Amino acid sequence: MGRVAGFGRVALIVASFPLTVLAVSPTSALAQAWVPPAGVGSVTVAVQDLDYSGHRLTDGTFYPVGGSAHNLIDIEADYAITDRLSVTAAIPFVFAKYVDPNPLPPFVPFLPVDECRCWQSGWQDFGFAARYNIVNGAFALTPSLSVGVPSHEYNFRGEAALGQQLRELRIAVDAGQRLDIISPRLSVQGRYSYAFVERVLDLPNNRSNASLESEFLITRRLAARVLLSWQRVHGGLRLGSPSGIPFPPHGEVNTPERLSEHDRLLRDNNFRLGAGVVYSMLRMDVFASYVELLRGTDTHGGRGITLGVSWPFELGGPRPSP
Repeated sequence: MGRVAGFGRVALIVASFPLTVLAVSPTSALAQAWVPPAGVGSVTVAVQDLDYSGHRLTDGTFYPVGGSAHNLIDIEADYAITDRLSVTAAIPFVFAKYVDPNPLPPFVPFLPVDECRCWQSGWQDFGFAARYNIVNGAFALTPSLSVGVPSHEYNFRGEAALGQQLRELRIAVDAGQRLDIISPRLSVQGRYSYAFVERVLDLPNNRSNASLESEFLITRRLAARVLLSWQRVHGGLRLGSPSGIPFPPHGEVNTPERLSEHDRLLRDNNFRLGAGVVYSMLRMDVFASYVELLRGTDTHGGRGITLGVSWPFELGGPRPSP
């Protein structure tokens, strides 16, 4: 697919810290079916702006309260140890702010971090991943294993939370196919991952994520991408829907303990659409993407914009010919 398609570092970022639904775990931006050769790596810095205009209830009804803004700077490093094995490390720095001029409904605690309408900031979760390529030709197949570990005890409550502060273990597989029969510039990739998430209040909260991405190489240096992503939480808490009232007696956030923990325990199911471009230069790649909610339940409604730069590097000299 050429240079643009070959580097996982310029993948679309569709979702990032666990609190949000527009954001992806840091390592997912590097989860690609095709892998770079041994000794090749990259350092990537991405800036993401997330705008949440309200919440979707359990029946999908939009509830326009609790608007917030979240910005993050994601720092990632990726390196191919062999032609098949690559490793990644990443951590985001998050800024969050409650922006709704009105307070939250009376049945929701209006916490100081939201009431002040001031920026909260801090490091979020360390992300580590390992990918092992099985097939790397016109068709590519690459399973991966990744973990997410909170960097410290940051705030996870309120609309201006920095994340969920939960440990995760994720298994995933990426598959890609170059569509030379249609155009040598066209490829598609699919991904499925399952996350084992740390339990809170003994409630299951594991998660499935799937995505489908199509890339078209417009020129030798410029590529355009379209991406669909889907998320399903296997457990979690439902806000409820009747009469537009999301909390007791209608929903599952029906005890003081669940109310205190609900920000990181919602059954956040969503379906999102994204598009982006990647431009490759001699010593760096620049990329941009836009992602928006199409459908969702027990989730935030809004959109995300990502801008980033990736610097490739190579350790060691060229390998001898066989």
